[in-house]
Amino acid sequence: MNKTRFRLLVFFMSLSLIGIILVQLYWVNSSLKNNDEQFRYHMQRILGKVSVRLQEQEAREFYELYNKYRDSTGQEPYQEDLLRYYRSRVQGAEDVIYGSSPEQEDYSSMFFEKASAEKIEDIIGSKAVRALGRTKDSTSRRVWDYDYAKRLHFDNLFKQYRDFRPIEDRVTKETLSQMLNAELRQNDVNIPYEFAVYNQGLPTKIKSDNFRWDPKITYESSFLAEERESRFRLLVSFPEKQQYLFSSILGITSLSIVFTLIIIIAYLSAINQLIKQKQISEIKTDFINNMTHEFKTPIATINLALDAIKNPKIFEDSEKVQRYLQMIRDENKRMHAQVENVLQISKLDKKELEITKEPTDANTIIEDAVEHVHLIIEARHGSLTRHLDAERTTGLLNDVHFTNVLVNILDNAIKYSPDEPVIDIYTENIKDFMLIKIKDRGLGMSKNTQKRIFEKFYREHTGDIHNVKGHGLGLAYVKRILDDHNCQIYVESEKGKGSTFIIKMPLIN
Repeated sequence: MNKTRFRLLVFFMSLSLIGIILVQLYWVNSSLKNNDEQFRYHMQRILGKVSVRLQEQEAREFYELYNKYRDSTGQEPYQEDLLRYYRSRVQGAEDVIYGSSPEQEDYSSMFFEKASAEKIEDIIGSKAVRALGRTKDSTSRRVWDYDYAKRLHFDNLFKQYRDFRPIEDRVTKETLSQMLNAELRQNDVNIPYEFAVYNQGLPTKIKSDNFRWDPKITYESSFLAEERESRFRLLVSFPEKQQYLFSSILGITSLSIVFTLIIIIAYLSAINQLIKQKQISEIKTDFINNMTHEFKTPIATINLALDAIKNPKIFEDSEKVQRYLQMIRDENKRMHAQVENVLQISKLDKKELEITKEPTDANTIIEDAVEHVHLIIEARHGSLTRHLDAERTTGLLNDVHFTNVLVNILDNAIKYSPDEPVIDIYTENIKDFMLIKIKDRGLGMSKNTQKRIFEKFYREHTGDIHNVKGHGLGLAYVKRILDDHNCQIYVESEKGKGSTFIIKMPLIN
């Protein structure tokens, strides 16, 4: 997959994911708006029902008062009689003061409700009402006129009864709270609320203790409405409205969030895998190129040596034959070592490589490793200095593999030194550990390379891919072997100033 196609694929996948998230957010926002509208509609109905129930309750109270007076006196009451009778029933018989304050108000009248009107017909005679529709004679009309006058008189008394009573007598805070509770429970609205009754924009004493007006959470309706517009407003606020609305879509929203997170995780995982596969593909291509290059040279050398041996003049010279045979043997060893390195890494990955360890002096292994690279350093006119200051040097090691670890690190120090290699080996003790530091003055590494040098097949590009021979397996092998020895390895490096590899090895008594 080329870079353009890969970038287009990532772009469209990202665009699709963003689109899915935006659609989910739009759906949640739309659901909240719809729930808010439905909640507002239900509140208007609930507040209207509460107002109607209070009107009916007030009508029943007046009806009972009217009947008690009529039964006790045997005659229809007049306004003054009914008000005097009501005062006598009020506890304390306090005088009523009319005014415009919220406490005592000259309230507007309203007509009797339909439910109570039927009771009035019982009082004044519903037969006379029906008779008007069946006959037009003067007698029926006189009966209707009389009954109609009684009806008007009753309505007028009811209006005066309402006007006489202040709002605090017409409805109490406890009664209003009970009615609101009943209506809200009936409509499955189980959240805290606060309420208040306002008169022409001013609060009355009928309100809950913690009522605060907020346009976002407060709903209002006309209260105790009469024929004309009522001056009273019933306000109810819901401090936890947003939580209540969101809880109604919490289940489906949670599922939506979970599925969206799964899509995001899967998307990021897919992108990560694509990037890794692309990197692995590039690394393997580099690996194949390096291996091909490194096999090509020894194969060519072997072929040239064989052709030379076939020459009759060379064949008769035993010294030259032996030299060419040694060259073939050396090149064959070189290829075998490279193949063996690849196989060892594969076995380490599969946990198939058995490494036996026994107490060993680390200084001895350091000396063996130095001996392996000594001739190469001399050929490059370089130097290797040992600073073996550690007093305790015994660890549980496999001498062959641990020697290979140090040789690999020393070999890298030599290869990545463009001039004469200058290498220092330091050892020291820190608590129950021995530190082995191998320092060079070569090319150094970037920060990104330091993070990845122990990855299999990874090699830092230095312009020409073949200017430093290798196949990116040496340090990967080093890391696997040290992990098996419970050792840790770090690298400190600066571009152009060299590198220092630090091995932290646990000691044994």
